[in-house]
Amino acid sequence: MSRTHQYWIYILTNKPRGTLYIGITNNLDRRMYEHRNGLGSIFTKRYGLRQLVYFEEFQWVQEAIAREKQLKNWNRAWKIELIEHFNPRWIDLSNSINGFKSSGC
Repeated sequence: MSRTHQYWIYILTNKPRGTLYIGITNNLDRRMYEHRNGLGSIFTKRYGLRQLVYFEEFQWVQEAIAREKQLKNWNRAWKIELIEHFNPRWIDLSNSINGFKSSGC
């Protein structure tokens, strides 16, 4: 029996069209908890980046890493367009992830 893996790339912000942070994780629920409680990156803590405005799910870590690198290389306008296509009102999607089964570390 093969185990299904889950990985996410995600984008956080502090306000619509504010500072953006792109990350990768194998447990989105846990990672959001860490960011919200000052246990995430120093960058997200410094800028108050706690609103999840975008995420994508992947089965293979290599695909997630490649997508994260791709998005980090995009210019800001492309990132904003991506978010607004997926989440036009820039609402915090943290409650939406509760339906996903996050794998453990």
